[in-house]
Amino acid sequence: MKHTISVLVEDEAGVLTRIAGLFARRGFNIESLAVGPAEQMGISRITMVVPGDDRIIEQLIKQLYKLISVLKVQDITEKPCVERELMLVKVNATSSNRAEVIQVTQIFRARIVDMSEDSLTIEVVGDPGKMVAIIQMLNKFGIREIARTGKIALVRESKVNTEYLKSLEAKVGL
Repeated sequence: MKHTISVLVEDEAGVLTRIAGLFARRGFNIESLAVGPAEQMGISRITMVVPGDDRIIEQLIKQLYKLISVLKVQDITEKPCVERELMLVKVNATSSNRAEVIQVTQIFRARIVDMSEDSLTIEVVGDPGKMVAIIQMLNKFGIREIARTGKIALVRESKVNTEYLKSLEAKVGL
């Protein structure tokens, strides 16, 4: 199972290296990593997607707390969250298929941020599922390049689990 881990750290040189080293020493892969300033000056938030069972993740969290500069660690996998990712994707777009590529872009509420005679670069913001879906739709045109930020996430203060709401809508046909 993939777990989303949110880590608040002091914003200082070497923190990310120590965290990555901890994972490397234990032979764990980080599938996604996003780092940026948090709500308080001098604090950064690291959001990681890590494969592993609950026991392994619990051990990793304990190990993270032992690192200097780590302030708070949360496994937010099962918590209602707002999740987003940013992706830039460069797609073949000739005069014969450009309109169709633009239509796919509009359906996914993405934006065209660059164009040339034979390609379009599209900016997509959304949850990780949206990224997978638009890639599937754009594959038929030929994807030249992809750059993704990795997932960022914050726990929903409202405690509303949107995945649960989506499943209810599907059951009652809303």
